[in-house]
Amino acid sequence: MTIAVTGATGQLGRLVLDELLTSQEPDSLVAIVRDAAKAGELAARGVQVRVADYSDPAALEVALRGIDKLLLVSGSEVGSRVAQHGNVIDAAKAAGVGFIAYTSVLAADTTELILAPEHKATEELIRASGLDNTILRNGWYTENYAQTVETAKQTGAVVAAAGDGRVASATRADYAAAAAAVLSSAGHEGRTYELSGDYAWDFKELATAITRIVGREVVYQPVSAPELVKVLTAAGLDEGTAGFLAALDTDTEAGLLATVTGELSRLIGRPTTPLLQALTSAAAS
Repeated sequence: MTIAVTGATGQLGRLVLDELLTSQEPDSLVAIVRDAAKAGELAARGVQVRVADYSDPAALEVALRGIDKLLLVSGSEVGSRVAQHGNVIDAAKAAGVGFIAYTSVLAADTTELILAPEHKATEELIRASGLDNTILRNGWYTENYAQTVETAKQTGAVVAAAGDGRVASATRADYAAAAAAVLSSAGHEGRTYELSGDYAWDFKELATAITRIVGREVVYQPVSAPELVKVLTAAGLDEGTAGFLAALDTDTEAGLLATVTGELSRLIGRPTTPLLQALTSAAAS
């Protein structure tokens, strides 16, 4: 069985391959990358490296020949992802790939989360393709708050428009372990997994965790979304990015990231990584 992972030099894809290397022969694994120069470590470990961009259908079809199972790691170019993912799905079908797993977002077909529409559309393309599939609906990554730790270390405050909202986050390594479990074992076809951390923390708890990490008191300073946009643009972000981040906070306040399902810990066979432990590791790296 040959397993391929797209975005294999990215933050999630590389962790999936790390996990797969603990149970699979290296030459049975294929890293699909845009830049082979960034995949030297994977090649040195015996992983096959193939070059293809999500925007290059011909290269994708060549790269996916001989693949039994494929993990499509969602692209990072918000606004272009449906077309790019469609290219991968079409190439997989043309190349004879037997199974595809996709990293979606929690409750993609019902949530009002600002990031959800492209994931929902991709899920629909996968199901319409006729390929055997598993949808991995990932919740929030704890590492998304690594910059928050650095900023709070300087300012003594976590400034957010999240109100009393909670976040059931887990680490990328937790989600990577789930993807590896699906790719390396049978019985997941046709399943949609709603994946999230075992505990939904609030931003006061986030500030408390950061206090322990940075060695100074950090407090949570809730603001409105317009106020947050002003704070972020004053710090140098463009208006569009600031507005996007404020919208994510608004979604958090609405409880869209708070769902605890227990499916992630069941799939990986262990508890998800606690907030303090995850942030400590993220800060150290």
